[in-house]
Amino acid sequence: MDGVSEELAKSRNFLLENRECYQQAYDRFQWPQLSEFNFALDWIDQIGRERNREALRIVHGDGRIESFSYLALSTESSRLANCLRAKGVRRGDVVLLMLGNVAPLWIAMLAAMKLGAVIIPATPLLSASDLADRINRGRARFVIAAQEFADRFAGTGGFLGISVGGPVAGWEAIEEADAYPPDFLPEGRTGADDPLLLYFTSGTTALPKLVRHSQTSYPVGHLSTMYWIGLKPGDLHLNISSPGWAKHAWSSVFAPWLAEATILVLNQDRFDPCQTLDIIVREGVTTFCAPPTVWRMIVQQDLGRWKPMLREAVGAGEPLNAEIIEVVREAWGVTIRDGFGQTETSALIGNTPGQEVRAGQVGRPLPGFAIRLRDADGEECDEGEICVELSSDRPVGIMQGYQAEDGLHVVDGAFYRTGDIAQMAPDGRFTYVGRADDVFKASDYRISPFELESVLIEHAAVLEAAIVPSPDPTRLAVPKAFVALAPGHEPTLETARSILAHAKDVLGPFKRVRRIEFGELPKTISGKIRRIELRKLEAERRAAEKRGPYEWLEEEVLVRSSAG
Repeated sequence: MDGVSEELAKSRNFLLENRECYQQAYDRFQWPQLSEFNFALDWIDQIGRERNREALRIVHGDGRIESFSYLALSTESSRLANCLRAKGVRRGDVVLLMLGNVAPLWIAMLAAMKLGAVIIPATPLLSASDLADRINRGRARFVIAAQEFADRFAGTGGFLGISVGGPVAGWEAIEEADAYPPDFLPEGRTGADDPLLLYFTSGTTALPKLVRHSQTSYPVGHLSTMYWIGLKPGDLHLNISSPGWAKHAWSSVFAPWLAEATILVLNQDRFDPCQTLDIIVREGVTTFCAPPTVWRMIVQQDLGRWKPMLREAVGAGEPLNAEIIEVVREAWGVTIRDGFGQTETSALIGNTPGQEVRAGQVGRPLPGFAIRLRDADGEECDEGEICVELSSDRPVGIMQGYQAEDGLHVVDGAFYRTGDIAQMAPDGRFTYVGRADDVFKASDYRISPFELESVLIEHAAVLEAAIVPSPDPTRLAVPKAFVALAPGHEPTLETARSILAHAKDVLGPFKRVRRIEFGELPKTISGKIRRIELRKLEAERRAAEKRGPYEWLEEEVLVRSSAG
């Protein structure tokens, strides 16, 4: 490897050597010092030339399997990079990618990197108005999209479209790249601080923010994610995530390829837990990452039917409750480990391989990050906002800033404030409390929605739950649960009584769930529950003195129970 690759490999190898030695890894890890870097040219191409192992395996819905080596991806991305350059793509140009879990997604990402272009990953779930906003605010000049998505770009001009999977009138075809040479010569080196990715946040606010990452903040910063997952060379890693979201880049691009592992991809129309478990066993998956929604669907199955070869299992997106972790541990002998990070960062905190996992705790700071909890006044505390020290040795895995019409709002100063709240135990382990906007007071007590939701999910009738404050004239607010029921359970008074009785038995009086409503939970297109929407709905209902169609109050359930 050349000097740039050797510098990255040195840091990577140190983490691999200390995979289960957390304290040594944390105390001695150093980010590679890079002034120039290009993940596709300096890393993927080098691996392809020197150790040509399998890089990508795609299992399609019809059972067909495609496999690509590092060398094959290097060659195909070079052809596409030459093709895109011939079509006018230059360094700094913005390219929007809207593809499903198909090979051209990875090839196009690597090709854009080789050109020094800036990538906007876009999920196939986006609407026409979403795409128009991304093209406008992201200033995209090129779009690479699947044929079936092309109609959503109608009416949005100012870009050159390249179709994948079939012809589109007025667009170029990606198949043209086949005629271009397999060797690519870049127009000079790529700076480590040059922009690479523009991610739109998942939209829990009215207008998603535009997060900018550099050529190193994700490609190199995800060394921490690699360490948290516990990836090793030769692993077969499966991540359940939709293309276009940051977690897809975390766990289906950078972390596994930093480890020289193989990425396993399921190209399915919809998630099927039984089919997924069949594939995990059949393909020999060794490391598995999935969001809590997927884990909740998995534990609804009879896990004893499957005997996977999993060595590592992790959950991300939102914390997992203890019951799900225990069900998987009893069935498979593997412990799901939580981690915490954001679109704006790589993994910051996590339970790492070989370390004790304590119920409810998200873990310790990952190598390369100094984490502090600070209150609203900026003072250090034991429960407060998760903040990342930026000091003179700035962590690599932090975004450059938020891009807006007036330029880049750079992340600088002493700390990056995440907007998430946590508690810290004396031994330095963190317990996630929730988004700062989600935590509320009831009778002057602070309520963590996640803590109450974890208790509710222990009940067999509860598939998912969201806790929000319900305005109350006496207590200011009381906890209300919006609940999505598990299959086989009906939204009845008896179900409400059973769930509230369970919550009453487990929670202290000031934390008790006082109101419950059954129905579907609103989510962002990345799958996160929109508590802010439920909070607004509940406030409007209370102001109008209205009820939900399947809503019960604790006092009402208890009165009816006593009367019965």
